Amino acid sequence: MPCWSPPARCGSSGTTCAVPRTRSGRLAAAHRDTPAAARTLALQAVPTTFGLRAAGWRQLVLEAEERVARLLDGGLPVALGGAAGTLAGYLEYARLAGERDLGTYPGRLAALFAEETGLARPSLPWHALRTPMADLAAVLSLTAGALGKFALDVQNLTRTEVGEVAEPAVAGRGSSSAMPHKRNPVLATMIRTAALQVPAFALVLTQQLLAEDERSAGGWQAEWVPLRECLRLAGGAARTAVELAEGLEVRPERMRSNLGLTGGQMVSERVSAVLAPRLGKAVAKRLLTELSGEAAATGRPLADVLSADSRVAGVLTPEECAELCDPERYVGGAGALVDAALTRGD
Repeated sequence: MPCWSPPARCGSSGTTCAVPRTRSGRLAAAHRDTPAAARTLALQAVPTTFGLRAAGWRQLVLEAEERVARLLDGGLPVALGGAAGTLAGYLEYARLAGERDLGTYPGRLAALFAEETGLARPSLPWHALRTPMADLAAVLSLTAGALGKFALDVQNLTRTEVGEVAEPAVAGRGSSSAMPHKRNPVLATMIRTAALQVPAFALVLTQQLLAEDERSAGGWQAEWVPLRECLRLAGGAARTAVELAEGLEVRPERMRSNLGLTGGQMVSERVSAVLAPRLGKAVAKRLLTELSGEAAATGRPLADVLSADSRVAGVLTPEECAELCDPERYVGGAGALVDAALTRGD
């Protein structure tokens, strides 16, 4: 099960996170103008493009990657302080060994220890100053959440009734023990499972900021299991997201089909905006609410209902109604937003 495998390093140079980021960038570019239904509160809202959705996935991974890089660049210090953070024991042994410059010895010792371990040099011993752990918890939560958003969108888009994307097909994976016709979204499910757990484990790490005295009794010991689980789950989710992003099957034809489910009602906002200067804003909104309801009740396209209404016919031709009700003509600045997003590193 790839979601639970040890992670490859997820940083800024040749990383696990970079692959879903790059793949989502390619998806965004390839589908810059592929129209799709945006959904708010689980229902179709207005049109968007699949490219803009993919650009959003990429944006989240970029933000997580940046935070991981910052953490790795000086955010993980060595823990060196002695029994109570004074380095007294180290200094005493150094004195007994003949060290003469005890004033600079703590700094030199910390620098050498940091160089040996590849970690950062702390400004103070941090046995009871648990900011590094809280920072790590926050980064892992954000990373898991960014990947989880991608996975959750894929889950929803793979629903039988939606069918706009599909996970990569692998023989035997995703099959149901009771329903042979099913191919379950296994990769997205594993990523989402990890994303739901990491914040709970990370909370334990953040709580250790409340460390009493110079070393907590039970506080920092409680970090060990949650830290391991956060790293395991976030790293595994990143690795699984690689396979999901690289193999995601996109179905533009199904997206266009779904755009037609409401018969043009999803662009009623646009029609209302066009009619507002001619009929008044309040009147236009009431009219579109009424006519959209009629279209839904009768199953007729909204353009036909508009054309047949005398209040609309006086200000819009049937051709104008048809054009205004075409979802593919109402994606706003989606293309430009994708272009702007893709100028940000890859």
